[in-house]
Amino acid sequence: MESNQPNKVILLEDGWKEIKEKAIEELEATLNNGFKKKKIFKAHQYIHIYTICYNMCTQREPFNHSEQLYNRHGEVISKYLSETVVPALKSQRNEFLLKELVRRWDNHKMMNRWMKLFFMYLDRYYVKQYCKPTLSEAGIKHFKVQVYDIVKVDAVNAMLSVINAEREGEIIDRNLIACCIEIFESMGMGQLDSYKEDFEKQFLNGTREYYARKAQLWIEEDSTPDYLIKAEDRLESERARVGHYLNPTTEPELMRICEREMLENHQQILLEKEGSGCSVLLANEKNNDLSRMYQLFSRCPYGLTSMATIVRKHITKSGNAIMAKREERIEAGEKETSQDPVLVKELLDLHDKYMAMVSQNFAGNALLQKALKDAFTEFVNRDIGKYKTAGLMSNFCDRIVKTGGEKLSEREVEEYLSKIVMLFSYITDKDLFAEIYRQQLAKRLLNHRSLSDDAERLMIGKLKLKCGSQFTCRMEGMMNDLAIGADHASEFEEYYRGLKKQNDIDFSVQVLTTGYWPNFRPVNLVFPSELNRCMNIFKEYYDRKYSKRRLSWMHSLGNLSIKAMYPNSKTYDLLVTTLQGCVLMLFSTENEMLDLKQIIERVNIPDEVCKRVLHSLSCGKIKVLKREGTSVTVKSTDKFGFNPKFSSPMRKIRIPMASLEDNQGSKRVEEDRSVAIEASIVRIMKTRKILGHQQLVAEVLSQLHLFKPNPRNIKCRIEALIEREYLERDADQANTYRYL
Repeated sequence: MESNQPNKVILLEDGWKEIKEKAIEELEATLNNGFKKKKIFKAHQYIHIYTICYNMCTQREPFNHSEQLYNRHGEVISKYLSETVVPALKSQRNEFLLKELVRRWDNHKMMNRWMKLFFMYLDRYYVKQYCKPTLSEAGIKHFKVQVYDIVKVDAVNAMLSVINAEREGEIIDRNLIACCIEIFESMGMGQLDSYKEDFEKQFLNGTREYYARKAQLWIEEDSTPDYLIKAEDRLESERARVGHYLNPTTEPELMRICEREMLENHQQILLEKEGSGCSVLLANEKNNDLSRMYQLFSRCPYGLTSMATIVRKHITKSGNAIMAKREERIEAGEKETSQDPVLVKELLDLHDKYMAMVSQNFAGNALLQKALKDAFTEFVNRDIGKYKTAGLMSNFCDRIVKTGGEKLSEREVEEYLSKIVMLFSYITDKDLFAEIYRQQLAKRLLNHRSLSDDAERLMIGKLKLKCGSQFTCRMEGMMNDLAIGADHASEFEEYYRGLKKQNDIDFSVQVLTTGYWPNFRPVNLVFPSELNRCMNIFKEYYDRKYSKRRLSWMHSLGNLSIKAMYPNSKTYDLLVTTLQGCVLMLFSTENEMLDLKQIIERVNIPDEVCKRVLHSLSCGKIKVLKREGTSVTVKSTDKFGFNPKFSSPMRKIRIPMASLEDNQGSKRVEEDRSVAIEASIVRIMKTRKILGHQQLVAEVLSQLHLFKPNPRNIKCRIEALIEREYLERDADQANTYRYL
C-alpha cells in the first residue's frame, strides 16, 4: 500500500492491516525473540508507519479514524500482555519470577515507546481534544491492570525473601530488586501510592517481625555491648539498603521500626543487664561502649531518660564514696580542720572524669549534663563534720593562690581555678563561699601573701561570670583599694620622709574602704611611743588630705618587722603581727617574768586575744618567749619572759598566729540571708498584693540563687515582717497574706 498518493482515502481496515503487518507484528516478534539487532525499525520504516497513522487521523469525516486507532492501540497492548506476558510470569516462582517480571517490564517499556512513536499524532490532537489518557499512560495502565495486579503479591513475597536472605549474609542481585522497586514506583504514574501500599507496607511488617525475632535471640545470648554492636551494624545495613534499591521515602519509617524493635522495646533490659549494663560500663570506664550506647538510645523518643537516671545514680554513688572517706577519717579520730585538699582534689578529678565523658561520649547532651549536675549537687552539698564543702573549697583556693601554699605553675593555678568555679556552681551555699573567700582574700592582700594579682583577678572574673557583678563587687573593690593605696603610700612616704627623725622606724599605712572589706575585730592597743608618733603623723596627713573622712585603725591586721638581738650575738628579723609586736616590745626593757594579768594591763588587749598572742610566741615551733606553766593552753597563772636560749638557722623568721576572726563567716552569712529572704518576700508581695503561703514560699525559693533557704526560715521571716507591719494575714482566707 502506498501512503504517499495524493487525495487517496485510507480505509480503517486497510490502514490497520498495513500498521499491524509492518509494525506491530514485527515489534512483538522482536520482543519475544530478544533484541538481536540494535535498532528494531529503520528510519524509513518508522516514517512510513507514522505517515499512515497521520493520514488516517487527518482525513475528513467519516474517514477520520482517530478514535478507532486509539482504541486499537490499547487492544494490541492488552492482548499481548494477557496472552504472552501473564502466562510467562505465572510459570515462574521466587527469584525467577522477579527476573521474568523485570524482563517483561523492560519489553513493555520498549513496546510502549514504539507504539507511542507510531501513533504520536493521537497524543497531539485526539488525546488533548477528548481528554483521554496519553498513549504512555494508557500503556502503563494496561500493564498495571493485566500484569501487575495479578503478580504483585507473589512478586512482593519473592522480594522479601531475597531481602531477608541478604540480611542473613547471602549475596543477592541488588540490581534485580532495584528494578522491581522501579516497577512498583512506575505503577503510581508519578505518585508512590502503589509502592507504598503494595510493597512498603508488607516490607515494613516483614522487617518488624524479622528484627523482633532477632532482638529476642540476641538478648538471650549476648552481653549489652555485643548486642549494641550488632544493633548498630544492622541499623547501618538497613540505611545502606535504602540507598541500594529502596525508595528514599522508606528510610524514616524503616529506621524507626528497626530502632523500636532492637532498642526501644529492650531498652530497660539492656541498660540494667547484670554484668554488662550501663552502670557496669560506667564503673569499668568502657568509653567506646558508652558512646555507642548513647548514640543508639538517642535515636529513640525518651531513649536517654533511663540512661541519664543510671548515670546520675552512678556519679552520686562515686561522689558519696569520696565524701564517706572524710567521714571515716573524722570518726577514726583525725582532727577536723577547715583544710581538706585531698577531698577537694578527689571531687575535682571526679568532675573532670565525668565532664569529659558527658562532653566526648555523650556529645554534651543536655539530659546527661543535667544528670551530672544533679548528682554533684546532691553529694557536694553533704555536710561532713562542722565544716561545709563551700568552706573546704574556699580554703583550697586560698592554698593555691597564696605564697607558701601549693607549689604550682601559673598554668596549673589557672586550671585549678577553672575547675573550682565549675564545682562551685553546684554548691547551694554560694553566699557562704563568697564570705569565706572574701575574708581569705583580704588576709592575702593585706599580708602580702597573694601569689599574683593576675591570679586573684582571674578567680574574681570567673566568679563574676558565673554569679554576676553583685556577687563580686566587694572583692573587686578590695583589689581596687590596693591599687589606689599604692598612690597613697608613695605620697605619704614622701610626706613622712620630711618629718622623719634619725631614730624613727619605717612606717607605711594601707587605707581600706569600709564597705568592701570584711568587718574585722577592733582591738585597742597601748603602743610603744615610736609607733604612736608614726600613727599621729599619718592621722595628721590624712585629715589634711581628706577632711571629711573618718579614719579607724584596725590593729589586728597590721604587721611588724622587729629586729631581735640575743646574748649569743645572733640577730633575727621577726616578722609578726602588730599584736605580737606590742607584746614582744614589753620584753625589750623588761627582764622579769610577767603573768597574764600584767601583760593585759600593759598592752590593753582582751584576755582571749592575749592568750592567743602569747601561745603563738611561747608554745609554737618558734619560742621567742619562755613560759612557766605545764598545761597545753595558756592559763592565767602562767608567767612569760624573754627567752635568751632561742636559736634558729634562719635569720628572717615569720611567727604565725591563730586568727582572731571566724574564718567560716557563718554568723555574718546567716544575717545576710535573713535580709535577703525578707527583701525577696517584700518584692514579691509588693507585686502580687495578696498571696497564699505555699505560693509565697515557692516564689521566694525560685528567686534566691546564692543559697537555698529552709522553708521554716522563710516562715520565720514572714512572721517578722508581719510584726513590723509589712504584711498582714487575710481575715477571710487562712494561710493568705496581704501586703500593707
